[in-house]
Amino acid sequence: MFFKHDQSQETAQSQATAASDTESESSTTTSSSLTSSSNSTMKDGTYTGKSTSTEWGDVQVKITVASGKITQITVLKHPTGGKSDEINSRSLPTYKQEALAAQSANINQVSGATETYKGFTGSLQSTWPRS
Repeated sequence: MFFKHDQSQETAQSQATAASDTESESSTTTSSSLTSSSNSTMKDGTYTGKSTSTEWGDVQVKITVASGKITQITVLKHPTGGKSDEINSRSLPTYKQEALAAQSANINQVSGATETYKGFTGSLQSTWPRS
């Protein structure tokens, strides 16, 4: 006995599974709820964030604000040695780029760099110029 294989049903199932996998994947991406305390323009200047402790060491950033926008983020301190070098060389440039684009600490977390994320966003949040 032979049965005709219905590919359209299998394709629809595969697409539904792929969509479900994508939803699961995106739900594991964490976003920081940290934002500036005010949506007003920031005062120009250079601001150094507090050193934020993480499981692997301290993270500290400095921002430069020009024309009311963050124009530069410098990482002053981050964990070094061993696996930290690999993780931070991959995650810190991403965190800096996202924070500059968002103009806030409301950025996505890089997988495998949770402690760096906590330190970076914690220090960055503490730099917000207060009027």
